Amino acid sequence: MNHLLKSNRILIFVTTLMSTVIWAQDVNVTYPVAEIERKLTHDEFTIFRFRDLRFKGDIGKRVILQYPDRKDLQIKWRRALPGGHEFNNAPRFEVAAYQLQKLFLDETNFVVPPTVVRGYSFEDYKTIESDADPTFKKPDIVIVMLQYWLNEVTVGGEVYNKKKFNSDPVYAKHFANTNIMTYIINHQDSNEGNLLTSTNAENPRVFTVDNGVTFSSPKSNRGAKWKHIRVKKLPKDTIEKLQGLSSGTLYEKMGVIAQFEYVDGKVLSVNPTENINPNKGVRQSGNIVQFGLTKREIRDVEKKIKTILKQVEKGKYDLI
Repeated sequence: MNHLLKSNRILIFVTTLMSTVIWAQDVNVTYPVAEIERKLTHDEFTIFRFRDLRFKGDIGKRVILQYPDRKDLQIKWRRALPGGHEFNNAPRFEVAAYQLQKLFLDETNFVVPPTVVRGYSFEDYKTIESDADPTFKKPDIVIVMLQYWLNEVTVGGEVYNKKKFNSDPVYAKHFANTNIMTYIINHQDSNEGNLLTSTNAENPRVFTVDNGVTFSSPKSNRGAKWKHIRVKKLPKDTIEKLQGLSSGTLYEKMGVIAQFEYVDGKVLSVNPTENINPNKGVRQSGNIVQFGLTKREIRDVEKKIKTILKQVEKGKYDLI
């Protein structure tokens, strides 16, 4: 691609983003999440830019996906390693964190950006990364985690502003929701680099990203400061939704969070069916692959929710 064409394409991408902010929920989430999920999971796209995320050869990529409707998306892209689950490369944990929040947060209060997994046949995927190995064999398929990229956020520095938390009720609500989330998912890599605050002064949302070192994952060596609830005030509406969240709903919604079927040389994302094996997080049966939380991981989530509610009942936290 020549430099002029590339520059024009970037200009179109930026202009599209700016125009969508007018009707978006905020400056970071520029489309309805259902639309983002559909575009990432099912819609056809062209990869416009595919760059190493942090260093040369990094398995994580910063990617621009080009769509026919010109509503392009910038995302974090990470290919799953063979077996579909490794420390710090756990697509099922990334998606589980995103899906879990839906059970107790409204869309405008989401603390995890849209996150999905997408499947490719190995032959198709080799046209994207020629040196990739298949995630599964028989059939040979590759699974990729895609997470919507947040642009208008702070990077680095102390993410928690105690003075602002005590004086700005909107910031307090958002940060408390994020802290509830990092606690419930047992975020073992919840350092300052993985909590991002929106630069929008009127709606300073706080997001947790890089949610692969969570649930039953071993601890990161980079710090897990926010795996505990450290704030003193929690949103009343969030607590009420947690109170209404049943054990049955947790097991139903979190047991199978993504499912793929290999049909005629293509990998299709399909609606979840019966849990193949509740004791495993990555499951394969013939041409079907499932991702989800294990029965034990869901039980741990449930225990943490009950702990929060008990502490609220005892008056440990003020409700806002």
